[in-house]
Amino acid sequence: MAAKYGKKSRKKVKKAMHEMKRGKLRSGRSGKKVKSRKQAIAIGLSEARRSGGKVPKKKSSKKSRKSTSTRKSSSRKSSTRKSTKKRSSKSKKA
Repeated sequence: MAAKYGKKSRKKVKKAMHEMKRGKLRSGRSGKKVKSRKQAIAIGLSEARRSGGKVPKKKSSKKSRKSTSTRKSSSRKSSTRKSTKKRSSKSKKA
């Protein structure tokens, strides 16, 4: 069975962890110091992806999928509600 991660990706993660332990690893957007081990690994893997290392694809978050499907279905529901006629209370009794 082939390895999941290549040499380049292992090297990048190792470097990111080393920087994190020394307090020199910073987040990309905000520029804040990274304190979390998981975040350091994620930064290393993303660097490896950019440089063309062998890294599995990112998992897409379930939250983003769910929100798009609910938006579509809610718009469908509203259109069907408008077209249906209201039943009178007399027809329910009979």
